[in-house]
Amino acid sequence: MSALERLLPPVSAIARRAAAAILEVYAGSFTVRRKDDASPLTAADLAAHDVIVAGLRELTPQWPVLSEEAAALPWAERSQWGCYWLVDPLDGTREFVKRNGEFTVNIALIENHVSVLGVILAPVTGRLYRACRGSGAQVETAPGALPEAVSTRSVASPLTIAGSRSHGGPGDEAIRAALGPYERIALGSSLKFCLIAEGHADLYVRRGPTSEWDTAAGQCVLEEAGGAVLDLAGKPFRYNRGESLINPSFIAVGDPAVDWTGKLAPFA
Repeated sequence: MSALERLLPPVSAIARRAAAAILEVYAGSFTVRRKDDASPLTAADLAAHDVIVAGLRELTPQWPVLSEEAAALPWAERSQWGCYWLVDPLDGTREFVKRNGEFTVNIALIENHVSVLGVILAPVTGRLYRACRGSGAQVETAPGALPEAVSTRSVASPLTIAGSRSHGGPGDEAIRAALGPYERIALGSSLKFCLIAEGHADLYVRRGPTSEWDTAAGQCVLEEAGGAVLDLAGKPFRYNRGESLINPSFIAVGDPAVDWTGKLAPFA
């Protein structure tokens, strides 16, 4: 068993503890605050952050943790990191507020700008997706369930395109139409990556802004399931690239053999 594989069980356990903290807030009443970028923030985001940061620091004190809910760290400091944890304690806060269950806990390990370990947990269903470099992707369908391997599919016709439930712009329909006949599934948070990883969808295109913690865990899970996360020039996503933590536009795909970037070239 590799060193990365040995990390998967304890990181998965940390994610489940964070999910328990989230569900405790979810079960009651809660207030919604607005961050500087107008995105919502709840007590569940902060509770999950505290659980995850404490757990990761105890597990691997040698590696820093970058979380959405922590103070921004300057590039002068981050540029020195070779290996670090990248965390979204509650991805899909808008879905949490709507109480539709489509939110996740995202934990990724970044090594030399590459996502090498990813854990995604959907607190409401208990489904946990996990992967690390070279070991494939798995899903635990419930707490205590044995992990099952997941893999992407060859491209289907018509395409199944996963799309954001709470984000999107007027140009999205033109992009989808350029890809040919399709069916669309609207879904919140990083669950779109999981849907492709399990072979239930073919791609997810995102042109609006996302942050690095939104995609890192999903990228590892999807890549280890056989897919890819690419910018619109066809290059694999990389992390900790500079001062900004905002991602470029991207496409997440299940079948990398298709020339997706060629199809999307007019929109790049």
